[in-house]
Amino acid sequence: MFTPPSLTIALLMMITSAICWGSWANTYKGVKNYRFELFYWDYAIGIFLISLILALTMGSTGQDASSFLNNVKSADTSNIVSTLIGGAIFNLANLLLVAAIDMAGLAVAFPVSIGIALVVGTILSYALQPKGNAMFLAIGVACALIAVILDGKAYGSLASTGRTVSRKSIVTCVVSGVLMGLWNPFTAYGATRGNALTPYSSVVFLTLGALLSCFLWNLYFMKKPLVGEPVGFSGFFSGPPSGHLLGLLGGVIWGTGTVFNVVAGKATAFAISYAIGQSAPMVAALWGVLAWKEFAGSGPRAKLYLTLMFVFYALAILLVARANG
Repeated sequence: MFTPPSLTIALLMMITSAICWGSWANTYKGVKNYRFELFYWDYAIGIFLISLILALTMGSTGQDASSFLNNVKSADTSNIVSTLIGGAIFNLANLLLVAAIDMAGLAVAFPVSIGIALVVGTILSYALQPKGNAMFLAIGVACALIAVILDGKAYGSLASTGRTVSRKSIVTCVVSGVLMGLWNPFTAYGATRGNALTPYSSVVFLTLGALLSCFLWNLYFMKKPLVGEPVGFSGFFSGPPSGHLLGLLGGVIWGTGTVFNVVAGKATAFAISYAIGQSAPMVAALWGVLAWKEFAGSGPRAKLYLTLMFVFYALAILLVARANG
């Protein structure tokens, strides 16, 4: 299987992953008259297809035990099942994130959801395996919480401009963030225990678990949507071609970023890969502020909150990475 031949290539793959993770949601922002529950079917198909394609190409450059198909044959069943479960949990979290983007926008949904995921994931990882500098971790978690609060404050200040501020959207972000911080231990188990999965195999089963769980999570939201009226599958088949293409593209972008991050982290240091990857919410927030003008017309208070959010989020990433590395 392909692994980065140098630190420079690995760093480029990590930076690409952060850009992909912070940019894929633009594809949903770009769709018109296409419900997020329907868009998400295309997205889920896209993340699985690209992970499978990369596993059969980059992950199969040799015929040794690490090549994709050989690794799948030799991997413990418990590792595959654990990774599928991780994919199902991730998928619910991501569905809620897309719903939150629909309600609150990129500049709010991403930092709040992923900021909480950073807090939950860090605390859970330390509880399961108490390694690293506890002081740096604690300060990093505190900075992430402050960043989340500041982003919520920036969103709340939009009420003064006459724009609707939804409490449901913030609650959706919080629930998404908690779930987003819970799925990684399941995939980590599959990648580290016994006859483990390689990075390419791991992402394939992660995305397969996500796709299969759509028949549970997404069908539920189609019947009981967070926003709007219930929607049926007829809307998917009659949806605009641009909506389907953008959904698939969004999945391809996210899936590519995930494979690159995991492969680069495996070849170098997960602490570095994690830190660079977790800058994705700042990329998403920049898209929301600069490209989609989600805070256009907002007052100086909202802009101050956003600026401070970037500062504290960057500090949180640096401190957590320093604690682990």
